Amino acid sequence: MTDQESTGELLDPFEMRVLAVLAEKEMLTPDVYPLSLNALTTGCNQLSSRDPVMSISETTVQEALDRLQQRRLVAEVSQASARVPKYEHRMRAKWSLEQDKLSVLTLLMLRSAQTAGEIRSRSGRLYDFTSVAEVETCLQFLSDKYPPLVAKLARAPGTKEARYMHLFAGAEALERQEMLGAEPSAGGALGRIEQLEQEVARLRDAVADLGQQFAQFKKQFE
Repeated sequence: MTDQESTGELLDPFEMRVLAVLAEKEMLTPDVYPLSLNALTTGCNQLSSRDPVMSISETTVQEALDRLQQRRLVAEVSQASARVPKYEHRMRAKWSLEQDKLSVLTLLMLRSAQTAGEIRSRSGRLYDFTSVAEVETCLQFLSDKYPPLVAKLARAPGTKEARYMHLFAGAEALERQEMLGAEPSAGGALGRIEQLEQEVARLRDAVADLGQQFAQFKKQFE
C-alpha cells in the first residue's frame, strides 16, 4: 500500500482535473474566481494546456465537486451577488503550499509527467520562475513532504532531464509513466524537432489562454 492509499490522497481523473482547474483559474483569472459550475466545466474541457484533453458533463463535474468537498479539498462559497453556487480549492491549506509549489503541482496535475525545464517554460502566468533550478527546488519540496506529493521518474535513455509526476493517481500510473519513459529515443534531429514542437505548443497555449481571459473579461460587460 502506498502512502497516498493509506492517507486517502488518491484522486480519480475527474477529481484531479476539477481540483487542478480551480487552482489554475485562481492564479490566471482571479477576477472571476471562485468558479461557477459552468465556468469550471469549461475549464475542465479546455483544449489547451491539458493532457489528456477531456470532454465531461456538468453532472460529472458536480459529482467530482461533491466528493472533493467531502474530503475538504474544495469548498462552496456563498457570494451575495452570485446567482449560482461557486467553488474554490483548498490545496494551500491542505498541504501548506506557497504559490510557487502550488503552481508546479497544478501543472503536473493538468499535464502529467514533465521535466523541470518543461514546467518552467509552461508556468507562464501561474508563477514567474527565474530558473530551472528554482523549479527543481519546488519539486524537491513536494517530493520530501510526508506523504510525498511528487515523485522523480527514472531518466529515460538518451535524455538529459528526468521527469516528475504527481502521486495522486497511484502506483500503477507512476509505473506506466516509467515504462513510457523507457521507450527508445531517436535523439538527434528528432530531439530538436520535439523541442520546437514543445515551443510551438507553449506559444499556442499562451495565445489560447489570453483569448479565454479576454472572453471572460468581455462577459462582465454583456
